Amino acid sequence: MTDFKTAFDLIERRVEDRYGIPVSISDVLDPNTGDFDGMRIQVDYNQDLESALFVLVHLFGHTVQWNLSEEYRKLGTDVTPGKSDAMMARIYDYEKNATRYSLRLMHEAGVRDLDRWVSDWWSADWEFLKHFYQTGERLDFKRLLKPNHGELLTELEIPEFQPTQWVSRWSF
Repeated sequence: MTDFKTAFDLIERRVEDRYGIPVSISDVLDPNTGDFDGMRIQVDYNQDLESALFVLVHLFGHTVQWNLSEEYRKLGTDVTPGKSDAMMARIYDYEKNATRYSLRLMHEAGVRDLDRWVSDWWSADWEFLKHFYQTGERLDFKRLLKPNHGELLTELEIPEFQPTQWVSRWSF
């Protein structure tokens, strides 16, 4: 199995070289683990390698989405709790497809043995987000991680896009 440091390095290189999106390890507004604005990705310096890898790939997926759709930018910046069932269904698709883009990115970078891992992390991420969007409460993400839990995601082809800077999620 690919170690997380090697995977992170390969994927970071791919994001920067192929897609022209700089990745930095820096301080991100607490309690967030990363941030993005459509043109750059930040991973909080306080993350372990496994967490940092998921943050990187997942935020890349959202970067793709933000550069393709105003609707996705609106979904990504509205973090108010109390969402309707219809809105939760839209958020589910948005979040799942971000990770499906992540999976394609991983494969492009030569990381082909972490599909189950990223699917498990997506499942935990969705449980965290579903609870947050319904209640406003942040659960302990790591306690939601379960090996071989949920569906095995399939990759989603990354459409051509032009990185464009938008207001970051946590600038509101």
